[in-house]
Amino acid sequence: MVEERALRFAPVLLVLSIGIHLRVLGNPADWQMIDLKVYWSLAPNLLTDQLYSISMPFTADFPLPFTYPPFGALVVLPLSALPWVAAKIVWQVLSLACLWWLVRTALKLVAARLEQPFDVTWSRRALLWTALFVWAEPVRKTLDFGQVNLPLVAGVFAAVVATRQSVAGLGVGVGAGLKLTPAISALYFLATRRFAAAAWSVAGFAVTVALGFLASPADSWRYWFELLGAADRVGPVGSVINQSLRGALSRSLGHDVEMSWPWLLAVAVSAVLTALALRAAVRASDTLAAVVVVQLFGLLISPISWSHHWLWLLPLVLWLVYDRRSPVLAVVWVVAIGSDLITVLIDLQPSIWEIPRPWPLAALGWLYPALALLTLAVVPRLLRDRAPSLRTN
Repeated sequence: MVEERALRFAPVLLVLSIGIHLRVLGNPADWQMIDLKVYWSLAPNLLTDQLYSISMPFTADFPLPFTYPPFGALVVLPLSALPWVAAKIVWQVLSLACLWWLVRTALKLVAARLEQPFDVTWSRRALLWTALFVWAEPVRKTLDFGQVNLPLVAGVFAAVVATRQSVAGLGVGVGAGLKLTPAISALYFLATRRFAAAAWSVAGFAVTVALGFLASPADSWRYWFELLGAADRVGPVGSVINQSLRGALSRSLGHDVEMSWPWLLAVAVSAVLTALALRAAVRASDTLAAVVVVQLFGLLISPISWSHHWLWLLPLVLWLVYDRRSPVLAVVWVVAIGSDLITVLIDLQPSIWEIPRPWPLAALGWLYPALALLTLAVVPRLLRDRAPSLRTN
């Protein structure tokens, strides 16, 4: 078996994969990591009540502002105390460690579903898949940009599946306070009747908001009562790197659809598919499926879901490979995240600000949203026809 041979060399393959990745990046002094530079350079402005008043120039027409809640700046402040090169190295190492943790958390859930102990074989699978996922498009973009995604997703994932209600809820609440998107995880708590965890998540989020107000009342007031919901401040909604429903619909119709009827209809369809898939996952007591379904829904309905936000596709691939025996859909997703098609489409679009484009480019720009909708649609059938592909190690 190919996997058995590969597992023998999993640690070596991981070291080799990371080594090639670092070789491609080159000298740390030359790493761009533009998003990390925004965090690193702008977070200290929280201390002078100017967090949302000063932007970091990127191009002549694209200043990069700090877009996260004030609590996010508080968390990043220690990193800002480091020299820029040191901050890049620390963030790269942390992100790679969190990639492994994300894979390991998903595989532990798969092993539990298959009633297998998480032994050496499963640990080596975690190393092997980490080595492969280093080259997945959402991971590549996250590492290249120095995005917060890997620490955030790995931490929220570990929190959501924690057995203690307080740990699960507080983890999600703190994650939402750092960056709003993890708040969708509360839907999982409600669907699984973990009401105490949902309450703890609200409490944890409230604490982060309070800490933000303590650090900077002016910036906190401006963020929560003036800037919240301003998607255009985050970036170009119509650029192909935005893989949300709003982005895909805007590119197809040639203008920003905002919250008009096409977007509302697409959200309604997504909500129905999500409800059916989530109900099936809960009935099957499939934690991994339920978590992934909720996160896919969040990515679809968010105004901005950059392609590097789609790290939840990694647990989805592992679920499809090991627990569902759905090789076709698994291969489709692996090709989608491994082909780097979105980078090609970014190079082909006239401008990140220009929404209209030829229909072939608009159609290809549906890559993640279309496959996500398809996945939500087939999850109930996969759960009915459960046929685990691994029953022994």
